[in-house]
Amino acid sequence: MVKGRHKAPENNRDLNTKAQTELFPREYASPWPDYELLDAGDGKKLERWGKVITIRPEIQASFKPGWPYSQWLDMAHWEFEELSSTQGRWLNIKPQAPEQWLISYENLNFGLKLTKFKHVGLFPEQQANWRFIKERISAGQKVLNLFAYTGAASLVAREAGADVVHVDSIKQLITWANENKERSRLSDIKWVHEDALKFAQRELKRGNKYDGIIMDPPAWGLGAKGEKWKLENHLSGLIETAHGLMNPKAFLVLNTYSPKVGLADLAESAGQYFSASQVDIKQLWMLTKTGKELYYGNLLRAIK
Repeated sequence: MVKGRHKAPENNRDLNTKAQTELFPREYASPWPDYELLDAGDGKKLERWGKVITIRPEIQASFKPGWPYSQWLDMAHWEFEELSSTQGRWLNIKPQAPEQWLISYENLNFGLKLTKFKHVGLFPEQQANWRFIKERISAGQKVLNLFAYTGAASLVAREAGADVVHVDSIKQLITWANENKERSRLSDIKWVHEDALKFAQRELKRGNKYDGIIMDPPAWGLGAKGEKWKLENHLSGLIETAHGLMNPKAFLVLNTYSPKVGLADLAESAGQYFSASQVDIKQLWMLTKTGKELYYGNLLRAIK
């Protein structure tokens, strides 16, 4: 983590008070032609990705679904069965269902595939942030995407005209992101295979600045050398580093999925580096086709 701290703005107490006394607003990601959250409940969610429908575990779906499970099975092609807290297997429900396929979002194209970690290569709730990124970016601006996964936010920023630096510690994910870039007929994204926080800290020492910083850090995990990562231990350092890398009027987008990082924690950490008027903290949600509401974590946006 970066040593030292910036002096906290005098009105950072406003953020802490708001966190403790107000219900933070919700922002809802929207479906699009190639993605729909069909239903959720009983610890699972039913999703349509193009023509492929999946059933996946969802810890936040602690309510009753809108449709009976028999209807889910009639619709679904694949269901993910958890074998441990970190992996499982896909059960084939419909013969000849593809294990790899393509979907689109506006002008962008993404390759999806079944993985042993229940993911398929896209976090659709991030559509809420793709909207925000597209609205904020002007041609020629510099954007840094940390913990960048398969590159959806990088592609959105690049299509809007930004010069994009995409950082992820897993080489296979960078390869996947590059394939998505080629599918989307984009060019000139800088790929960095490195620990995201360490790269950002080095960029800070080099004096580099950005007009937008996107961070979607994991709640927990292991680094390239087996070191343990817990978001709650690095949250303040992430925000401090991002603040130092931001040009005036630059934006920061930070998602958190950790149960140990609440809205008040986000507000407190952001309040050390940003004033209350610079910060927007929300809950991220999606609506199912059956009218259920599914929570996807907390969201920090800041404008320097």
